[in-house]
Amino acid sequence: MPTRKQIVALASGFTAFISLYSLVAMADDKRAPAPKFDTKSTQGIFFPSVSDAIQGDRPSLESLRQTKTTSVAVTPGATASGDSSGGDGPWDKLITATSIEDEVKRMKLHYDSVVTTPGPFKSGGYEDARLDLMVLSSLFAITSEYKGDIRWKEESAAARDLLARTAFNCNAGTTQVFNEAKTRKDDLQDLISGGGLRGRKAEEGNDWSSIADRAPLMNYIETLNDQLREASASKELVDNEPGDVRRPAEVLAAMARILIQEGMDDADDEDYRKYSQAMMNAALEVKRGVEVKDYDMVSRGVGGIMQSCDDCHGEYR
Repeated sequence: MPTRKQIVALASGFTAFISLYSLVAMADDKRAPAPKFDTKSTQGIFFPSVSDAIQGDRPSLESLRQTKTTSVAVTPGATASGDSSGGDGPWDKLITATSIEDEVKRMKLHYDSVVTTPGPFKSGGYEDARLDLMVLSSLFAITSEYKGDIRWKEESAAARDLLARTAFNCNAGTTQVFNEAKTRKDDLQDLISGGGLRGRKAEEGNDWSSIADRAPLMNYIETLNDQLREASASKELVDNEPGDVRRPAEVLAAMARILIQEGMDDADDEDYRKYSQAMMNAALEVKRGVEVKDYDMVSRGVGGIMQSCDDCHGEYR
């Protein structure tokens, strides 16, 4: 039979246990609830897991040591550069499928942040929406003519037409325009997440006069220039994040070609075509510089892009 001293010790221990349990329970009550994420909003943008993002066999150390990079100079006046897209079309030679897909996703995320509620949209958000839609429409127009493997190809023409129509309607922040822009937001989510566009029909061929307008594209080009300058400010930056340089350079090359497509303003002007061609060639030099890891080539290309823009603005502004 336990002594009085043992009984007191057991009671004290039990009391301490109850006190500790109460403190833990109180701490649990004060904890914030676990965050909940909507997987639908990021479906098609991020891979479900790292293993899904990796394609092919893992390279061995020996195979990496044996890999050799061949430097290829950009010929002045050339309009194309080698690429790994697998296609031989004119767009394939300017921009890779990866850069198109990444830019579509990037613009889509920005568009989501613009088309939220009627108030901000009416206060100027409709102008940002117009630019985003016009860029997306142009990227899907390129996709529709892309020869290599690329996502959304089968529905790219339908996406082009839908987004272009709403882009040209975004000249005011009315409730009607907001509702249309919000519908396009849902369409983009369905397309990128793999749901498609529910069998929408599209016009044949790219009519650039109804796809893009030069003024918004010029604003977009300035944004790409800013991104490129920042990403290529040093050799270390280019070596660490080559994709941050290659993507805007390739998109710039594609935009330069769009500017001189039939139906675009001044597309038949010889001097204007010369400036656009110069920007395209300089962007391709950046692209090639990234491929062969030549920072001097990257720098020359970035400088060439800025020079072509300054020359063009000096004559046409």
